[in-house]
Amino acid sequence: MADASDQSAPAKAGRRPKLLYLVTEDWYFCSHRLSLGRAAVAAGYEVSVATRVRDHGDEICSAGIRVIALPWKRRSTNAFAELKTLATLHRVYRHERPDIVHHVALKPVLYGSLVARLTGTRRIVNAVAGFGYSFTSSQKRAAIARRILRTSFKRLSNRPGTLVLVQNPDDEKTLRAAGTIHSDRLVLVPGSGVDVDRFAPSEEPTGIPRVTLVSRMLWSKGVGEFVEAAKTLRAKGVQFEAELVGDADPENPQSIPRDTLQRWHDEGAVKWQGHVDDVPAVWSRSHVAVLPSYREGLPKTLLEAAACARPIVATDVPGCREIAVNGENGILVPTQDPSALAAAIERLVSDPSLRLAMGRASRSIAVEKFSEQVVIDQILSLYHSMAVGE
Repeated sequence: MADASDQSAPAKAGRRPKLLYLVTEDWYFCSHRLSLGRAAVAAGYEVSVATRVRDHGDEICSAGIRVIALPWKRRSTNAFAELKTLATLHRVYRHERPDIVHHVALKPVLYGSLVARLTGTRRIVNAVAGFGYSFTSSQKRAAIARRILRTSFKRLSNRPGTLVLVQNPDDEKTLRAAGTIHSDRLVLVPGSGVDVDRFAPSEEPTGIPRVTLVSRMLWSKGVGEFVEAAKTLRAKGVQFEAELVGDADPENPQSIPRDTLQRWHDEGAVKWQGHVDDVPAVWSRSHVAVLPSYREGLPKTLLEAAACARPIVATDVPGCREIAVNGENGILVPTQDPSALAAAIERLVSDPSLRLAMGRASRSIAVEKFSEQVVIDQILSLYHSMAVGE
C-alpha cells in the first residue's frame, strides 16, 4: 500500500487517471462521499459520479466532479426498468473507460460489478454500507433476496483487482466466516468519517433535556421503539422532549408513512422536524442522541452526534457499538426493546453530570478514531495502490 503522505494520482500515459463513483442518489453522495471526491480531485484524479440527480447536481459539479445522470430507483422491482438501467450503465462504463470504479451500497455494487465485468473494467472498489433491509428483515421476501444477494455478491466481488470495503468488524467477520469474499479482498474502513471541524462541541443548552433521533424515518432504524419509549416516559412524568429529525423514504420497504409520523407529532408523543440541512445546529440544541437501529454499517448520524460531544443511546448491534461504547460515551440496549430504551434515556435525562462525562468521551472517540481525514487518507491510499499495481 502506498504511503498515506504521498497520494498523488499516478499519471496514465500523460493523463489523469479516471475515477468513477456509482451511487444511487446525489444527496447520498453529498452527505457521505463528497469530501472524498474533492480529495481525489486534489490528488490528481479525473473524478465523475454516476447517480440519480435531484437537488444536488450543482453542488457536486462545484467540487470539480462531473455528474452523469442516471434514471434509476433504489427499490425498483420492474424487470424492464432494471434491464434498461443495466444497459445505461453499460454505455456509461464503455464510454468512460474508468481506471477505477467505486461502487457504494448493495445495488450499485451488484449492478456496477456486473457491468464492470462486461466492459473489462478491472479495478473495482465495492463499498458495503451495512447490510440493510434484505439482511435485517425476517420476511420471506427478504430471505429470498438475501440468498440471491449473497450468491451474486460472491461471484462478482472475488475477481482480481476488486476490493470490498466494510464499515465494521462484525460485517467483516460475517463475510469471512461465510466464505463470501476472499480474505485478501476485504478492507475494513470506518464508514465515511466525520468532519470534526464542522461538527464541533458545544455546551449543553439550558432547559428541559432534548433527546433526538436523526435518521431516515424507517422502522428498521428503531423509530417506532423510540416513540414507544417516549410515550412510556411521558406516562411516568419524566420531563424531556423527544425529537425526530429526518424524512420518510418511500422507496425503502421499511419507510414509515408520513401520516403516521404526522400523527405522532400531533399527538405530542414526539416532535417530528422532517429533513433538516443544518445538522450541527440540531445537535447543539440537543442533550442526548438516540439510534435504536436493528443493524448498521457505521451510522454517520452517531458519528456526528459524538463529534458534537453528545452522549449516545443505541442498540447493541453491528455498527452502533463501534461508535457507542457502553458505559464510556453511551448506553447500549437490546434491539426492539422499548422498555430498555426508555430506561437508558431516563438515566441520561436525569443525570447531567453523566451526560457531560459521556459527551466528552464521545468527542474524543470521534476525533481519534473516526475523523473524516483518516478515512479519506486510507481510501486514497487504496486508489493509489490500485492505480500503480498494473
